Amino acid sequence: MKGVTVVDHPLVSHKLTLMRKKDTSTKSFRQLLKEIGSLVCYEVTRDLPLETVEIETPLQTMSAPTIAGKKLVFAAILRSGMGMLEGMLELVPAARVAHVGLYRDPVTLGCVEYYFKTPGDLENRLVVIVDPMLATGNTAIAAVDRLKEAGAKDIRMACLLAAPEGISNFQGHHPDVHVWTAALDERLNDHGYILPGLGDAGDRMYGTK
Repeated sequence: MKGVTVVDHPLVSHKLTLMRKKDTSTKSFRQLLKEIGSLVCYEVTRDLPLETVEIETPLQTMSAPTIAGKKLVFAAILRSGMGMLEGMLELVPAARVAHVGLYRDPVTLGCVEYYFKTPGDLENRLVVIVDPMLATGNTAIAAVDRLKEAGAKDIRMACLLAAPEGISNFQGHHPDVHVWTAALDERLNDHGYILPGLGDAGDRMYGTK
């Protein structure tokens, strides 16, 4: 699918299967989400620009590559995005973090914003939106809308699962934002949940259901 990269690494596939099991404990689910977050982040950042700097090894001076530009920003959609964020920050500990508080209205399936806080100077930074589920796509669309309003120009989306309906909706609004996902599932049910999916990621991560 154009504009979508499925991270089909064996470790990602294995961990995702464990997360899908309904009897996986809250503790295990949280740990697996953190681990997959790190693995997906590895792929999302694969093409970061590099520049060459002079360094001193214990034996000699050399020219070596380092990441160019300003520190990137992970924009976690609350609350379930925090689980993937933890693993991503282990891989890129110097990254800045934005928090986007959105929830899906259970009746209209539309998004309601309740919190938004980002680092400054977004226009000069790569911003990676972090949310485990891309279901209807409405939450991701609203997040990108707000981040673009705040100045972000280079945006990517990292998720755990995506539904075809959500991808189509998202790309219809933001065709410039590439999506990385661990799996592209079959469809949505009548309540806007991904099938076969893994249930509500936030509830399973925090044990609230």
